[in-house]
Amino acid sequence: MYENWYVIQVRTGKEEKIKNTCEKLISRDILEECFIPKCIRLKKYQGTWKEVDEVLFKGYVFMISDHIDELFNKLKLIPDLTKVLGNDGEFICPILKEEAIFLLKFGKEKHIVDLSQGYIEGDKINIISGPLVGYEGMIKKIDRHKRVAYIEVKLFDQITMVQVGLEIIGKSS
Repeated sequence: MYENWYVIQVRTGKEEKIKNTCEKLISRDILEECFIPKCIRLKKYQGTWKEVDEVLFKGYVFMISDHIDELFNKLKLIPDLTKVLGNDGEFICPILKEEAIFLLKFGKEKHIVDLSQGYIEGDKINIISGPLVGYEGMIKKIDRHKRVAYIEVKLFDQITMVQVGLEIIGKSS
């Protein structure tokens, strides 16, 4: 189930366009699912905080397929595709099973990381709700003003820093 997750690199900001193009041009027999992991964040517009979806891994589109040779050939026909992640673009390699399991656990079936809530007690961050519960150790930095946490995620066999929504509802010393 987790051995068939692949990633393609696209121009940042073109993720949705490429995803839609892939879904249109590649048969469901070949491409089981095409998705862009996102996170819910709070952003302030005209003095009011609103929930918005943002791309979690900017410049990447994820795919699930058991027919990798056919998928690779179809991807060569997609315009605006930067590269297929693998060995020098010669063939496509899946992400690691542990990475796929983490992404599914973190973003659930819809691949959207919900907003987390927590509080700061001294130097310790306590997450009380959301996907960051139990993952406090991944948090490297918090921007309380922007209501985001910067976390380190292992993906593509390297450490990647991403932003996820975190609302700090209290702080004590």
